[in-house]
Amino acid sequence: MLFPTLVFGLFFLVLFALTWAVGGRNEWRKLIILVGSWIFYGAWDWRFVLLLMVSAWLNFAAASLIDASASPRLRRAILAIGVCANLTILIMFKYYGFFVGQAAQALAALHIPADLPLLQVILPVGVSFFTFQGMSYLIDVSRGRCARASLLDVTLLMSFFAHLVAGPIVRGADLIPQFAATPRMDRRMASEGLLLIVWGLFKKTVIASQLATNLVDPVFQDPSRHGALELAAGAYGYAAQIYCDFSAYSDMAIGLAALLGYRFPRNFDQPYRAASLQDFWRRWHISLSSWLRDYLYIPLGGGRGGLAMACRNSMITMLIGGLWHGASWTFVIWGGLHGTVLCLERVWRAVKPKAWPSLPGWVGVVVTFHIVCLGWIFFRAPTFADAIAYLGGLAGGLTAGLGAVPLVTPLNAALIVVGLAIHGLPPRLLESWAARVRALPAPAVGLGLAACILLVDSLRPDGVAPFIYFQF
Repeated sequence: MLFPTLVFGLFFLVLFALTWAVGGRNEWRKLIILVGSWIFYGAWDWRFVLLLMVSAWLNFAAASLIDASASPRLRRAILAIGVCANLTILIMFKYYGFFVGQAAQALAALHIPADLPLLQVILPVGVSFFTFQGMSYLIDVSRGRCARASLLDVTLLMSFFAHLVAGPIVRGADLIPQFAATPRMDRRMASEGLLLIVWGLFKKTVIASQLATNLVDPVFQDPSRHGALELAAGAYGYAAQIYCDFSAYSDMAIGLAALLGYRFPRNFDQPYRAASLQDFWRRWHISLSSWLRDYLYIPLGGGRGGLAMACRNSMITMLIGGLWHGASWTFVIWGGLHGTVLCLERVWRAVKPKAWPSLPGWVGVVVTFHIVCLGWIFFRAPTFADAIAYLGGLAGGLTAGLGAVPLVTPLNAALIVVGLAIHGLPPRLLESWAARVRALPAPAVGLGLAACILLVDSLRPDGVAPFIYFQF
């Protein structure tokens, strides 16, 4: 069930009405949202609703045992078992085939006969998100940052449809206290939620889907058939597509949660305005980057222990962050590229003479954006060979010419410009618009909302492709 569809719209209208119809009976409203979340997830494959339940109940049991244990050693042992259980779910469904395949290739290269068991496992949508969410809940309970919650609250935390399949990764410490109180709808949350949903619909269906269908997918499918200018347009187009696609999901998730009375954290903050890669990761997929920082980078030692240790920890974090996105060497290389640049930035800050002047901020923005685009080629390419062919085609354009450009249409060029120009808007523009919407009468808001949805629907292509991050 995809957000920008009529089926989901009807589903949410029914869920919205039922949720607010129970009034102040908070346990009932949470139960309604939970059952609705299972219906939402089960619309893709009912079999994995059971996996979702097992994952939630496993984390509830582990957190209860941690909370009841007086011995620090026992608490650490239970935490380790709980984290390993979550990782086992993630590895079995997402990485088993990859690891077995790599092991088989390594043994074959050594001429060692082996018949390793290879299972065809269907990847559950959003498995990386809800397992990371479960691990953060256990770690926060063990650290005393989050109180042990009821079975209903933990299950809802893990299953809440709004962020279930593509984030944001909402931590228990942020969401469980909200479950404890009966939400009250106010005009501010309603106006911001509605604007975020419409804004997300526009970015996903008009910009991201058009670019994917008309430019990015054809170019990345066979880079050898396209000239350097089309390849460059494809790389810039994917930069615009993945931002508009993923930030659109986050915007809609935050907006849908707001209409039900809950606040999710901001997940994007104009990432292509970043003047360094470190700044980029403060702005891009904030819930994941902060998760990796708090639960991996800092426990590894963070910046303590000197420059070499800080670089080591940054590289490990980014390599694991790359692998989190998918069981492929292209994602590992993408993470390694980001890790390398982060280390170079750290080294440069340490050795740069203080007397040297700093470059203008726009130079850092341009350089950082192109480093990110380089990484996106590995991120999007189906295989490592395809990524190398893509880069070879770009480099070949310097000597062989730019080639034909049938895909670089005025529409595609305009969509790339608009997708990137979004980053030049005032950072809190939607909040200021929401303040104006709050002052309008309800009928005017309804008519305006309907007009915006009809306009977006008239501009979008036929059909709706799944969100990019569904595969993670």
